Amino acid sequence: MIESGVGGLREPPVRAIERVAEAVVVHLRGELDLHNAQEVRDALNALGESAPERVVVDLGEVEFIDSTVLGVLVEARKSLQGTTALLLAAPGPETRRALEVSGLATYFGVHDTVEAARAAQT
Repeated sequence: MIESGVGGLREPPVRAIERVAEAVVVHLRGELDLHNAQEVRDALNALGESAPERVVVDLGEVEFIDSTVLGVLVEARKSLQGTTALLLAAPGPETRRALEVSGLATYFGVHDTVEAARAAQT
């Protein structure tokens, strides 16, 4: 396994990308910050080419998210707007707090589970 991050001590932030029916689910993990924001950006940008009906970003394994990666999520939503819905799922307490404090909880559709995000009306 190739590890990323400072000194190779962290796992890659994108654990998996899977197509589930009409949605593409991007499973993120660990600490998301300036050091790995580009990896998250690259994964989300690559999805635009396949034009899925919706993209669900699974935040269930995210321990920390900083403003850089919040900005990456905003960029991705803007670039997909009109063709694809981008929804966030399963944020833990710290991630949910970051979304709420930044005002982004109302900007994104935030759901308690991946399944709820996949089933949500957009």
